Amino acid sequence: MKFVRYGEKGQEKPGVLDAQGRLRDLSDQVSDLSGEVLGRLGSLKADGPLVEGSPRIGTPVAAVGKMVCIGLNYSDHAAEANMTPPKEPMIFMKATSAISGPYDPIELPRGSVATDWEVEMGVVIGKPAKYITPEQVLDHVAGFVAVNDVSERDFQLHRSGQFTKGKSCDTFGPVGPWLVTPDEIADPQNVGLRILVNGEFMQDGNTRDMIFPMAEAIAHLSHFMSFQPGDIIATGTPAGVGMGMKPPRYLAAGDEVLLEVDGLGQQRMTVIQG
Repeated sequence: MKFVRYGEKGQEKPGVLDAQGRLRDLSDQVSDLSGEVLGRLGSLKADGPLVEGSPRIGTPVAAVGKMVCIGLNYSDHAAEANMTPPKEPMIFMKATSAISGPYDPIELPRGSVATDWEVEMGVVIGKPAKYITPEQVLDHVAGFVAVNDVSERDFQLHRSGQFTKGKSCDTFGPVGPWLVTPDEIADPQNVGLRILVNGEFMQDGNTRDMIFPMAEAIAHLSHFMSFQPGDIIATGTPAGVGMGMKPPRYLAAGDEVLLEVDGLGQQRMTVIQG
């Protein structure tokens, strides 16, 4: 099933796509797509009222507790960044205030000189997870989402401290459009993902090229922190980011970013100056 949240920012309602791809309201079944609801998505039915018109589509998960990102999880991306692939999953946190909808604009923060793109497959936790094994991971997963881990490279690499400064600006975490339940993704380790900027292909990769497969990475991280329903884990990006180009290429106001992850939908974002 494909779940969505629709409506103006801060006033989103839960919805689901029916078998014909039509948006139906879920408000009579759940108040929102968050918390314990994420552990029982399979019990919900796509038989609510049809939603008329073309409402804004927001992030498909509400009340995200934390957003954990796995860095350098594709060897080709590590190579283009001139960084040594890690020996175990490397992580950083993205502030939840960065999360935005899949069609909302990307806002260049004040002083930005190097805002970059990163297409990723995201995992949404549906049930509490702590000290789990790779074989148990999918039992704790509500579904998968497309993520753009937007990054300001100058903030990230040259403004002291860990990556978080360059990862957490407002609108730097577009998620969605859909939360797709695991039964619709035949193999999470064989999912194509790509980004176009102004119609030009920049990234074109596949999750099979991860250094640490999704289940292995999440199980590993569950020994350092517990995961709760609604947490999002972004699993890394393949080569093709602007930082890796010669010379580097970064986003500017007016650019259009088209992101697509097979089975998880498409994002379309315009870049604006903040």
